[in-house]
Amino acid sequence: VPLGTVEELEARGVTQTGTLSLGGTIVTAGGLVFIAGTNDARFRAFDSRTGTLLWETRLEAGGHATPATYLGRNGKQYVVIAAGGGGYFSKKVSDALVAFALK
Repeated sequence: VPLGTVEELEARGVTQTGTLSLGGTIVTAGGLVFIAGTNDARFRAFDSRTGTLLWETRLEAGGHATPATYLGRNGKQYVVIAAGGGGYFSKKVSDALVAFALK
């Protein structure tokens, strides 16, 4: 299954190409799979049982790292990713550390 998008190709009607991935995945106890390592700077969540894409957002730069999850003092679970990008395969560079609360 291709993961990621090459925007230049998508603009010409070529879809579902997949893209280079430089980060790992994390799976929560609730069955959510998070990945942000693709070169298209998107952070995605999938259902581990069905493979269905549940959520996607664009990051400032590629999340070329494995996401982490933690339980906050408020009792909410968070998923966090270092969105630094850069390197040979990505022109965008950032120093963002991005966290999202799970519902």
